Amino acid sequence: MTTSALQEERVPLASRIWISLADASVAILQALVAAGALTYYFVNLRGLSTYYTGIVWLLFGIWNAVNDPLFGYISDRTKSKLGRRIPYIRYGTPIFVLSFILFWLDLPGMNTQIGLFIQMLLALFVYDSLYTAIATSLYIMPYEVAISNKARSSIFVWKIIFMVFTIVVPVAIEGTIKPEVGDLAGISFFRWFMILFSIGMGLIIYFSTFFYKEKHYTQEDEQPGFFSALLQCFSNRSFVIFEVISFTIIFVQTSLMQGLWYYFDEVDVTRTPLYVALALGIVSGVFLWINRREPWGVKLSTRLFSLAFALGCFIVVLFGKSTIPATLGFFLFGIGFAGGMYLIPMMNGDVVDMDEHRTGLRREGMYAGVNSFITKPAISIAQWVMLTLMTAWGYDQALGKGLQSASAETGILMGWVLVPGILLFLSFVALHWYPLDGAHWLGIKARLAEIHKDKERKYLESQGYKLVE
Repeated sequence: MTTSALQEERVPLASRIWISLADASVAILQALVAAGALTYYFVNLRGLSTYYTGIVWLLFGIWNAVNDPLFGYISDRTKSKLGRRIPYIRYGTPIFVLSFILFWLDLPGMNTQIGLFIQMLLALFVYDSLYTAIATSLYIMPYEVAISNKARSSIFVWKIIFMVFTIVVPVAIEGTIKPEVGDLAGISFFRWFMILFSIGMGLIIYFSTFFYKEKHYTQEDEQPGFFSALLQCFSNRSFVIFEVISFTIIFVQTSLMQGLWYYFDEVDVTRTPLYVALALGIVSGVFLWINRREPWGVKLSTRLFSLAFALGCFIVVLFGKSTIPATLGFFLFGIGFAGGMYLIPMMNGDVVDMDEHRTGLRREGMYAGVNSFITKPAISIAQWVMLTLMTAWGYDQALGKGLQSASAETGILMGWVLVPGILLFLSFVALHWYPLDGAHWLGIKARLAEIHKDKERKYLESQGYKLVE
């Protein structure tokens, strides 16, 4: 094929949007499950004790530690006409939605402590198995539908745009339709809203798979054995340090979103300025980190957003019962959320680049699975920590909105933001030893870029495309 016949590789706009929209839809449902709504529903609205709920999350964390790297290993070796990832998204989505619906159903004979415990635990196990398959596949999809970095970047831009909704939608649901304890009509409406909402999200995820295609050459790549791949991940020093901040961000996001359901119920502050401050913080943070990432570098930028996030947590735990200092804390939350959305994927990409530099292999799937193996237990631990601290400080789940004691209010603040603040500060310190920074690392990145361009050029030309730099 002559060079004149070659074209620049492009991912169609519809594909970019649908991949990002499906990814956001999965993340929104996960936010509702992991960051407040599910726990609030079972504890406050259904009456499951905080003790049993904490056990559910801890048992669920054990399953989380097993299924993520296992799925990463299996999916990397999947071969089908649709590709390695799309079958899990298309055919797993109906079961994924049904398991989400199971959370909210008022099943006959299950309104006992043991019955509610079993319902929540079993639904979580089924839900997370499908969530792992679908979310991991969508996370990797940009690498499956495009080979050139330029084409992949066009997908990431849309992912960042839709990622904002993963924060906005759960916050909006908490602020508008969250029912109070004993409000039977409100509970019924909330239950049916969650069921219908999940069906809508499921339709988006399912139909998205008809708008993008995987490049099937990836199914022919040679993959290392499971334990070999696992050991190589943990021998990558940059990955080990990255996991400190990665675990922390999942813990913090879970805790902060969960805590909103209790904070606004029991602490006498005005919501509007806090939500406005959070939104301004997110928008400001996105502009800040996008513009300063290159001159400051990913390492310094990540350390700075961790420190700002930690400062916001400490302000709220100390002064969260007053609107003005809480507003400042929420603004810093927004700065931190923006940093987590934008900089953590950047750092993750550098870690995989270092693995390629060390091994000569590109293994995004395995790294995604091992990352989830470490970070997803943070969801369970964050839930357990908050419930435990709230209970220790006198929280009474049988009381109506606004009737908790002053001690219980303090327990909510401590369970909500104290531990996240400590973890964020420890991450700020640990990142001092993160090695992927400076002139030496930039030189490695430059050499990898040349290797990628050569690989991209050869593959694209074999497919009738040209590499445009």
